Amino acid sequence: MRKPDEQRLFNRAVFYLGRFAASERHLADVLRRKALREAAAHDMPSSQVDAMIEAVLARLRGAGYLDDDRYAAAKARSLAGRGRSQAAIRATLARKGVGRETATAAVAGLREEGPDPELAAAVALARRRRLGPWRASEERAAARQRDLGVLARAGFPADVARRVLDAASEDELLEDLAAED
Repeated sequence: MRKPDEQRLFNRAVFYLGRFAASERHLADVLRRKALREAAAHDMPSSQVDAMIEAVLARLRGAGYLDDDRYAAAKARSLAGRGRSQAAIRATLARKGVGRETATAAVAGLREEGPDPELAAAVALARRRRLGPWRASEERAAARQRDLGVLARAGFPADVARRVLDAASEDELLEDLAAED
């Protein structure tokens, strides 16, 4: 095991960012895990590793590789497109190391892109899970409570969940979404 140095940490960070999008804190955690193991093998103090990681992060910020605002906006768009509620998006961003203000701004950015991102995400989830209008008509009434539970556990407000599940057809719901644009 080689002794950690700043250039190796930088190379490792660039390689990681080439494969995965990451927030600054998440990347720091990834680098820290491996570097601390290497440092322990060489009796190197963790404060020295932390200083090297901080220097690498500053270098990456300066080069434009790290931008939590851009990362949060892209991640929020991606999650909303897959049917995640705004509450779930904020929670995911928090787990990824994005600050509260940045996460709130990313979710607000979704509202600027479309009129009701919460409804659009609920529709995406209902379509993917075949809930409400995407369920066979003879099963809809019997499965309504279960479908409400799925949407509630996903973090959608009750009025949005009811609106999706009570739509007469897929077309009506999709037309509602298009009309709000």
